[in-house]
Amino acid sequence: MRNTIFWAGDSTVKQNDITSYPQTGIGQGFELYITRDWYLDNRAENGRSTKSFISEGRLDYIDENIKEGDFLFVQFGHNDEKPDEERHTEPFGSFLDNLEKFRQTALSHKAHMVLITPLYRRLFTENGTLVEGTHMTYPDAMKEFGAKHEIPVIDLCEISRHYIEKLGEEASRHLFMHLEAGAYPNYMEGKADNTHLQYHGAVSFAGIIANELRKLGGIYSSFLLPLDAEKEDPNLLVD
Repeated sequence: MRNTIFWAGDSTVKQNDITSYPQTGIGQGFELYITRDWYLDNRAENGRSTKSFISEGRLDYIDENIKEGDFLFVQFGHNDEKPDEERHTEPFGSFLDNLEKFRQTALSHKAHMVLITPLYRRLFTENGTLVEGTHMTYPDAMKEFGAKHEIPVIDLCEISRHYIEKLGEEASRHLFMHLEAGAYPNYMEGKADNTHLQYHGAVSFAGIIANELRKLGGIYSSFLLPLDAEKEDPNLLVD
């Protein structure tokens, strides 16, 4: 039986289909980086926070199926900040309580956990820099939780901020759902979305996550395809 990487998250991670094309989740892009003897079970869903993901029984599914040696990737933040009662959590309160539930799920099955801070929103100021703090203090809370429990944290929030800003306002558009009217049947009126990704963006940010896992080494890189240094895509590797 193949080992599995379970991924819990929101729409930025979700496994999309033709009904939302060309929107693509980071989890889809990540499948390109893992060996065939591993399976990616992407449980991410649109609009979910740690709270709603748990209350809807999505963590229960993972608890029932995860096994020793598997991985649990947890990537939230976009929707925990929303004000509605069904989703909202406090960064250093209920958000951490929910992360503990994910940790206990992995721990009870002797699986490995990786925390991933949320993708930065592509919101530029007039001077060409990105708007500060688009995810408030949720990334900081996740990093604090990881440090306390010795769980690896990939700070995609900060890395993606650096990457998007380095590309600039114009060049970074092709990563996100900026679509011209009439270009895609699902979005005939066009779209200007600074949160969700097109295919190239999903592959790029998945590559960044893969690169950070390689830096961790050991079991955290054991499921990754070998990287051919001569064929490295500099767009996927951020200094």
